[in-house]
Amino acid sequence: MKSRNSTKISATWIPIFCIPAFLLGMLITGRMWTVPESNGQLISIHRQEQELQIVSEDCATKKKHGHDKNVMDEIYKTHESIHATSNSILDRAIDSEDAQHNDFLRLEHVEGMLATTLARHRSKPRVYIGCMKSGPVLAQKNVKYHEPEYWKFGEEGNKYFRHATGQIYAISRDLATYVSINQPILHKYANEDVSLGSWFIGLDVEHIDERNMCCRTPPDCEWKAQAGNMCIASFDWSCSGICKSVERIKSVHEKCGEGDAAVWSSLF
Repeated sequence: MKSRNSTKISATWIPIFCIPAFLLGMLITGRMWTVPESNGQLISIHRQEQELQIVSEDCATKKKHGHDKNVMDEIYKTHESIHATSNSILDRAIDSEDAQHNDFLRLEHVEGMLATTLARHRSKPRVYIGCMKSGPVLAQKNVKYHEPEYWKFGEEGNKYFRHATGQIYAISRDLATYVSINQPILHKYANEDVSLGSWFIGLDVEHIDERNMCCRTPPDCEWKAQAGNMCIASFDWSCSGICKSVERIKSVHEKCGEGDAAVWSSLF
């Protein structure tokens, strides 16, 4: 029985087969190692994009905060301009009362009815909202609301131009900005409400007469509340506020107030 001859490879061919296998192995290994590097590049690029997004959002946030701060600065300067009527009898009386008794309470609160009223005029660029009146120009000295510059309003006995009563009023942002920018050259009369009205009388401004901003104290505001016609503000004309306010303010609020839930159901 003949045995089969086993095939043998010559030793001289071994290096020839090994070299291509070695090179092929290096090529495959090199490709395998480039994948993590590629992933690393992708991760690095993604991380850079995230960092850029964070920086962009941070800049946008700072810009928004800066814008809000500028708006609040304008509101503050406008408020200061309006209340800079140094000759105002009412202002002096308030300052004297506050200095002597420290009994003024300022509330950071928005009434629901007020918010709803303002929302109706939100789209209008230049509005002046309040309970519009036109009272007499008082030339006599030593009387309440005396007007030292009465002669500017014509003959004795004339009335002021139409303007919002000083107890409460609202102006749009454009008008607030106008007052803030031009306050150094805006003339100030003895009374704040007259001063404000004079600044808008020659401008393209819509005057809105809101009678619910000047209801009388009970029973007037109470009847209106019962009928569903809530008042934004209630006061006594003779006192430019609530007469005997210490004794009556709680009662007036209970009879004419909106209730605690009103502000949450209002249209802002």
